[in-house]
Amino acid sequence: MATALFITRTDLVRNSILDGNVDTDKFIHFVKIAQEIHIRNYTGSDLYNKISADIVAGTLGGNYLTLVNNYIQPMLIHFAMVDYLPFAAYQVKNNGVYKHTSENAETVNKSEIDYLVSKEREFAEYYTRRFVDYMSFNQTLYPEYRSNTNDDIHPDTSSNYTSWVL
Repeated sequence: MATALFITRTDLVRNSILDGNVDTDKFIHFVKIAQEIHIRNYTGSDLYNKISADIVAGTLGGNYLTLVNNYIQPMLIHFAMVDYLPFAAYQVKNNGVYKHTSENAETVNKSEIDYLVSKEREFAEYYTRRFVDYMSFNQTLYPEYRSNTNDDIHPDTSSNYTSWVL
């Protein structure tokens, strides 16, 4: 079964620093990775699978549509950028790994990329806190949020994040 992505290319381009001219093939797998790792971690398996099935069936609506649009999509956009940015300048071809350069642009250094990743992580964590808070007060609207069993992924409800504001 194909993975139903919770955001579109347009969502990512309009809500991040990603340029509209970037080839979708360069970043789409990072959206999938971010969705499967980060989003599933916070939604749990059952809610994740429910949303995915509804997207595939074209029946996502009501509270679930609100949840996806207002909470999950902003998280996913920024988690996808966290995962994509360290790899954005690189390409693997038959002859090896290449770093893109441009005649009319300056290549950024690792510390600048690390800064961008850090900022995107802060954004992702903000939206994640909003999601966790929303779910703690509205979990009765989403029975799949607490129905995980056995080897399912149970939702991470912790507020232990990596970014600190002093």
